[in-house]
Amino acid sequence: MWTYHPELLATPVPRYTSFPTAAEFGDMDARGMEEALTGVAPDAALSLYLHIPYCHEICWYCGCNTGAANRTARVTAYLQRLGEEVELVARRLGGRGRIGRIAFGGGSPNALAPAQFAALLEKVRAAFACPDASVSVELDPRRFEPEWDAVFAAARVERASLGVQTFSPALQAAIGRVQPAGVIAGVTARLRAAGVRSLNFDLMYGLPGQDVALLVDTIDTALAMAPDRLAVFGYAHVPHLIPRQRRIDATALPDAALRFRQAEAAHARLVDAGWQPVGFDHFARAHDDLAVAARRGTLRRNFQGFTDDPAEVLIGLGVSAISMFPDALIQNEKNAGRYHLRIANGKLAAARGIRRGAADRRRGAAIEQLLCRGSADLAALPDLAMVRARLEPFAARGLIGWSGACVTLMPDATPYARAIAATIDPYRQHSATRFSSAV
Repeated sequence: MWTYHPELLATPVPRYTSFPTAAEFGDMDARGMEEALTGVAPDAALSLYLHIPYCHEICWYCGCNTGAANRTARVTAYLQRLGEEVELVARRLGGRGRIGRIAFGGGSPNALAPAQFAALLEKVRAAFACPDASVSVELDPRRFEPEWDAVFAAARVERASLGVQTFSPALQAAIGRVQPAGVIAGVTARLRAAGVRSLNFDLMYGLPGQDVALLVDTIDTALAMAPDRLAVFGYAHVPHLIPRQRRIDATALPDAALRFRQAEAAHARLVDAGWQPVGFDHFARAHDDLAVAARRGTLRRNFQGFTDDPAEVLIGLGVSAISMFPDALIQNEKNAGRYHLRIANGKLAAARGIRRGAADRRRGAAIEQLLCRGSADLAALPDLAMVRARLEPFAARGLIGWSGACVTLMPDATPYARAIAATIDPYRQHSATRFSSAV
């Protein structure tokens, strides 16, 4: 049993898929992206992310930058611009970098027609000369028609992630995502037949009306379908930022203590079933690349969560997509109209970002090491004494240990990992920006 210390979890904290977080981004024009692309080394490991900001149905809980795919002309126009951005960025790279992975996210990439997806992937592989790059796709199983099977097989899609959230019909209705278990099982079988070797289910706790029993039942149903990975997230209810969440009954949401127990129950059930915990909210079967990376100490964290991807450079393509370089984080224009205009004029779509100096890079590395490996050497931090002081409440409760300037998470520190990481983040000490619940 994890010990619940509510005072240590009272402050919302980032998920730290980057450091600094997007809350610290300021204005950055195309010149910043030009410089970053020019600085990519010829042999740098590089990954691509393509954002598809459309869904056939908009779920009430969703915080993604997405809209309804109910107008064919709008989707077609976006794909035209995205293809043009692909070619723009490829020309700026000029063949530098070795592209090993291509990821499609959203929204729902299968909001596209299968032929549109195939054409886009072909354009990417040709523009970046990466015919053998591994492909991963996020999917909405409700609209994954049989026509996709041959497309995935031909495209050699290796990884797929299904938005499952919960198998409880009552909870599905409460969050606006109704999808019978049979639909998930059918899509899972088809993806396996198409050659997908690593399959992830996204599950959620902290949903309205959810209790521990309903969560464990969902996990057991998921286990029976034999995915390779599970991501078990806490629902972040921020209707002041995401208006669609106002449709969710806030009075039915579990309180902080129940959220904690749900996270604990998920962890216990999956460990008992032989799954390996990965970071603070992912789990994988022993054979999966994510579990292997966790055991080898090569686990990383980026905008897609915990990953086995070793690339130091991640280039985001599409509206609102974020690129990661060693010395900069750069986000494309969030507004679809302005994104279209920039690309149509032959300009890169960068609009926001932050340059990472040596101090930020050291802090980012420490946060990533802490979340991915459970320990971090903080000796290079200029404010180590202040960080130690902020960590004292966690040390007093046996959640961390020190060896010189190296801090280590104790076995029961998993639910506190993000709160502990936030003590390294100087931006959080004076920021009023609201983030999601620490658990």
